[in-house]
Amino acid sequence: MSEEEKVETELEDKQTEKEEAAQTTKEEKTPTVTVASKEEQSDNNDSKEKSDVDQNKGMAILAYIIFFIPLLAAKESPFAMYHANQGLTLFLCGVSVYIVGTIIPIIGWLFILPLGSIGLLILAIMGIINAANGHEKPLPLIGKIQLIK
Repeated sequence: MSEEEKVETELEDKQTEKEEAAQTTKEEKTPTVTVASKEEQSDNNDSKEKSDVDQNKGMAILAYIIFFIPLLAAKESPFAMYHANQGLTLFLCGVSVYIVGTIIPIIGWLFILPLGSIGLLILAIMGIINAANGHEKPLPLIGKIQLIK
């Protein structure tokens, strides 16, 4: 290699180094903005919901036995509040069944009270099973009634 070729090669190397350095500074100055995809946001919400379900299963089960305990103890939990709403609705249906069953003589005592009590017991068991499994399934017949928001 001649002397001129060596100088030319060194100049090219220096030029390449300068370009690489300039490129790196541009990359450093350019802020990188990452936008979470819908799947990542959904996964984040799912993890929040899952932790809520795990933490408040007991309250949700208790909602079908004594509905007002989750209203006081787990106000921030959507899972517990959903089951508290179901429990309150079930309680009010029970009160109405017992009032109607005691007011109407004979038919109420022999049919409405026993059948209504069995129906309410079945609905309560279904709700407890749903709460224990971490599901928010509405109860049949009364599940679409929203009393607590």
